[in-house]
Amino acid sequence: MPAEFGLPMAVCVVVASMVGTGVLMTSGYTVASVGSNQYMLVLWVIGGVTAICGALTLAELSAAMPRTGGDYVFLYEAYGPLAAFLTGWASFLMGFSGPSAAAAFGSAKYVLAPLQMEGSQALLYQRLLASLAIVAFAALHVSGRRQTAHVQGWITGLKVAVLGLLIVGGLAVGWPNYANLQDPKPIDGGLATSMMFSLVYIYYAYTGWNGASYLAGEIRDPQKTLPRAILIGVGLVTLIYLAINVVYGLALSAADVQAIVAGTDGKPDFDRVAPIAEIATRKLFGAQWSNPLSVAIGLMMLSSLSVYMLIGPRVIYAMAKAGQFPAAAGRLSSRAETPAVATLFQVAASLVLLWTGSFEWILVYASVGLSSFSILAMSSIFVLRIKRPEMPRPFRTPGYPLTPILYLVLTVALLGAAFKSKPEVSTISVVSMLAGIPVYYLCGAHKRARPI
Repeated sequence: MPAEFGLPMAVCVVVASMVGTGVLMTSGYTVASVGSNQYMLVLWVIGGVTAICGALTLAELSAAMPRTGGDYVFLYEAYGPLAAFLTGWASFLMGFSGPSAAAAFGSAKYVLAPLQMEGSQALLYQRLLASLAIVAFAALHVSGRRQTAHVQGWITGLKVAVLGLLIVGGLAVGWPNYANLQDPKPIDGGLATSMMFSLVYIYYAYTGWNGASYLAGEIRDPQKTLPRAILIGVGLVTLIYLAINVVYGLALSAADVQAIVAGTDGKPDFDRVAPIAEIATRKLFGAQWSNPLSVAIGLMMLSSLSVYMLIGPRVIYAMAKAGQFPAAAGRLSSRAETPAVATLFQVAASLVLLWTGSFEWILVYASVGLSSFSILAMSSIFVLRIKRPEMPRPFRTPGYPLTPILYLVLTVALLGAAFKSKPEVSTISVVSMLAGIPVYYLCGAHKRARPI
């Protein structure tokens, strides 16, 4: 595929991949779990440090191997075709289909929130609107790169503008409630576990810092552009996340959030605080401002959906070109030279998850799977330093080996907490990943595998 994307587009992809469903839908879960806005902010800082360590590691790998396919490329070089196939399999199931469904679903929730629909009617309309968004962005990205870059730039600009308005207005109006942010509590074993598990939600929000690497083969001068885009994007997003969560804390005390979860019917439900940005803006500004802002937030979340629908098919395309996915998925459209067939696979999987899964279930399922293979992908830096010492490395990870080790230790701790707190969905996530092994052999991918 031709290299037509520059630094601005690459940064847009990183920012749009990261900022969206996570920080706008999961912060309420974290506060409800740990019972403290102060601890919630500490966890977001830990998440930012983890993401930056991962980004610095990824920058070396991407600059050394600037080919479309992302983690697939790194794992193929480090561990061979089976590991590469499994990361592509996990990306297809959990890395892009799940987040695409969640982003579209979250967007629809915010856009329709002012109508105050409830029950099965609300769910139906949300899913219908989300389905329309998935199909629309798939069609856009198949139509050509110029249209993609133009729309992605505008929609990412909308995202930054809306978040900027939320941050500036929220800090100005909510600052008198600064005491909400000073609410530490004694940490015991149960709270420590809850804090570690809350990193599952936060990890999901930071997921996407590797987005630009999937487009490496379509980026001009990728050895220089990729590291810069990754580091600029992750740095900006970390600051944005901290500011947004301060606004949430100023609007709602931890007790307020836990009361919303508890409800009045005696049946606690975490999904009551999923649209945390809408709840916070309603508390700060009132309905006359929160309703239009809710619609704007929903529209800006389409930026994340757009990126997922852009990047996901590239992974499928890379696998097909390597002989590890049906060959049809490796075909490009004749006019725009975009992975049209691979995009159809992505649309189908996203729609299935949208119409069958709940938001929190998909989030935990995806986070466990993505963090598992992220450990494998980031550990490849050690393998390749030994296995391929002669490989040109235009960018070397600062602080090596401590930087990737810190990332790996924090991510392993997160996985342990996930299995302790949510053993069922965590196990399902791992089993579904391992299910790719018989698929790999039954489909004959082991005979056709080749590097890309």
